[in-house]
Amino acid sequence: MSNRVNLSYVQFNPEFGNVDKNLKTVSKLLYKVKPGIVVLPELMNTGYNFISKNEVRGLSELSKTGKTSMLISQISSDIKSTIVAGFVEKSKNHYYNSAMVVSKGKFIGVYRKTHLFYNEKQLFSKGNTGFRIFNIDNFKLGVMICSDWIWPESARTLALKGADIIAHPANLILKGLCQQAMPIRCFENSVFAITANRTGVEKRGKDSFHYTGQSQIVGPNMKILSRARSNCNSVNSVNVNLLNARNKTLFKNNDLIKDRITKFYK
Repeated sequence: MSNRVNLSYVQFNPEFGNVDKNLKTVSKLLYKVKPGIVVLPELMNTGYNFISKNEVRGLSELSKTGKTSMLISQISSDIKSTIVAGFVEKSKNHYYNSAMVVSKGKFIGVYRKTHLFYNEKQLFSKGNTGFRIFNIDNFKLGVMICSDWIWPESARTLALKGADIIAHPANLILKGLCQQAMPIRCFENSVFAITANRTGVEKRGKDSFHYTGQSQIVGPNMKILSRARSNCNSVNSVNVNLLNARNKTLFKNNDLIKDRITKFYK
């Protein structure tokens, strides 16, 4: 099986609460990608700026049988791809900021956001999946969500578990910071990363969030392989060689993983 794969992001401006419209937009954009691994933004079907737990509850879905999961699974079959998509997950009266992973028509699993940001702490349940690796075809896929990028342990944990690629659904509001940091995360762990951000402004309640766009795909050598503009819908695919992520050699006698001296890290 080939070690080459297409990495893609889909960037757009979800309308808060309008799930049908958002899924219609996403559907059109997904059919433009090349078969491979595709990442959609955080909470891509609902929008982000919730102002109450009742809103969270009302827009939540079951991970495997919800409307969003069923549609994304069907599209993943149509385009012969693995899709990672952010949504509000309902599970036994708990509500998580989650990302579903579906592949070629099959539901694979979910990741629940570990590091909740700002008001998310009052709106969502704490993520309890830990950082998971999804074994798909010939690659290992790790997932983190938005502000997880700030804690370097997120990407490092996924790398230690063998991730070739980190899928990173996001709704970024800290201008340019994540986009600058992810090349470092990729270099220090020798992984590829796909950050799929959203665009637009959400003014709801007391908060107004301006999302920064600039979704990007980054290689293990810190090279930005693709970056979207900050203010428009964007779809892009990049073909990469996964062997570049599996080589953890830094320089001759140095290995990024094997040379860790964990007794001094506490």
